[in-house]
Amino acid sequence: MLREILTRDFILCFFAQFTFTFVFFNLIPTLPIYLSRLGSTEVEVGVLIGISAASSLVLRPFVGRALLKIPEKTFMIAGGALLAFTSAAYLLAPPFWPFLIVRAFQGIGFAFFSTASFTLIANISPVAHRGQTLGYFTLSFTLSGAFAPPLGMFLINHFSFPILFLVCSGLSLGSLLITHQLGRRQVAPLQDSSIEDGFLLSRGALPPSIIGFFPFFIWGALTAFFPLYAINHGVANPGFFFSTTAIILILSRSLGGKILDLHHREKVILPCLTSYIISMVILAFSKTLPMFILVAVIYGIGPAFLTPALLAYALDRGGAPGPTMGTFHAIG
Repeated sequence: MLREILTRDFILCFFAQFTFTFVFFNLIPTLPIYLSRLGSTEVEVGVLIGISAASSLVLRPFVGRALLKIPEKTFMIAGGALLAFTSAAYLLAPPFWPFLIVRAFQGIGFAFFSTASFTLIANISPVAHRGQTLGYFTLSFTLSGAFAPPLGMFLINHFSFPILFLVCSGLSLGSLLITHQLGRRQVAPLQDSSIEDGFLLSRGALPPSIIGFFPFFIWGALTAFFPLYAINHGVANPGFFFSTTAIILILSRSLGGKILDLHHREKVILPCLTSYIISMVILAFSKTLPMFILVAVIYGIGPAFLTPALLAYALDRGGAPGPTMGTFHAIG
């Protein structure tokens, strides 16, 4: 079974995504601090951090539709090149407007790369093990989330922000190099002409995508404001919160990946949503590192199974992987 999942292109795509996402997780705890030290207000920090996600979300449905005709590798290469360029541009772009433009283009790069990479995995995964395959692939995000935030904080605490941005540029080029090693798949002709009916979003993927929106909203709030919140309560390295979350994700998906294909998607989704609610209630009353770690443990159980379950459910209902992934990642 693992031999069917762990193909050459799966492994290459996994490491390309891991290296690509490593850059974003490096920046999660560090950019709010960088902007704060440059004198940006909390509102400005929120806008400058959030514009990347906003530009990414807007573009993903268009990328998903384009993937019906353009190979995934093409978009991944374009996304990797944009990430390398924008990571280097942080060295020269001051807040507000120049930095805003750089962040917007970085979001476009993320839309290109991640929508295409998930579509590639969906196209090459065995249908009977789709949930498990997606669960393993999303570990590329989880592993980068475990190691990148502490590294980012280490770089700014012991070196400088320019060194951080140069490291991010190097990682981006590494992702681009791995992507070039992927085999070039031919885009299969559509079997169902109704897929291209002019509707930008995949209708079948809308319900799981809407469910996925709310956890994404929580994650966006955490990445933008938790680092400053933790520092204000005496925590020197907020990256440990994200690392703990990532470790729980890794353990859960590694040990329980088969659950995603053994049970109905609905039976997996509801308990995961419950863990989000409990963790956020506890976070509202947390002020110490041990409490933050407890929140991370409970919180991590949710996305461990929710994300691949919703992705598999969207593919089950949505039809063509390109529009389905574009819809899911735009809304959820």
